[in-house]
Amino acid sequence: MTHKKQAKVTLVGAGPGDVDLITVKGVKALASADVVLYDALINRELLDYAPNAIKIFVGKRKDFHRYSQDEINEIIVKNAFEHGHVVRLKGGDPFVFGRGGEEIDYVESFGIETQVISGISSSISVPANLGVSLTKRGVSESLWIITGTTSARQLSDDVRLAAQSSATVVILMGMSKLSEITDLFKEHGKSKTPTVIIQNGCTENEQVGLGTVDTIVEVVADKGLSSPAIIVIGEVVKESVKFRSFFEEINQQVIEKQRNLS
Repeated sequence: MTHKKQAKVTLVGAGPGDVDLITVKGVKALASADVVLYDALINRELLDYAPNAIKIFVGKRKDFHRYSQDEINEIIVKNAFEHGHVVRLKGGDPFVFGRGGEEIDYVESFGIETQVISGISSSISVPANLGVSLTKRGVSESLWIITGTTSARQLSDDVRLAAQSSATVVILMGMSKLSEITDLFKEHGKSKTPTVIIQNGCTENEQVGLGTVDTIVEVVADKGLSSPAIIVIGEVVKESVKFRSFFEEINQQVIEKQRNLS
């Protein structure tokens, strides 16, 4: 007689894109999975760590949702009861704008055992991969991580508050609101603040747009950058060894322009 497996759900953060940036604990969870429900932004190579599992794509991208969030919640529970151990694999860290908390709450309402294995958040690791330290002594003492677009498809009010601070500001899911975002920063005298946009961070398809608040929209248009991308606004951007020469050149151009005008 075959005993039915106990229902269990493990929420695993896959990291920002590089297959090697998942945690060892996350890999172990995949190896024991009966079902893997995975998102659009995860590296597909990670599925090789779950050779015996049923793989189900439940990803969502801008303007394309294969399943609604409610449907995904139901699929998680259904598969846990039918097959046993479900690994819900989500990009970055699922508790940082990944709706992981909603999924865990729903699963636990059915009395199913759950575990959360944090992932490396793209909001921190993608800038770090390019030498951008989001906090740096004497430059930035704090950090805002904001979703650019709320569930109502509006720009988050927190962006306006962040624009008034001296903190580094990291905006996820904000590319469609980039003009609105830069307008807010300009209103608060931040036109010359260094800005970088990183598309497909920590992957072989990574692309970077570098500028300031008042030039970044044009940079994005010139380079054809789009989602998924991370926006970083703050003085720490010019502190990166990779970007330092770019901003030194800008400063030199400003000095020369002022000299010519005097």
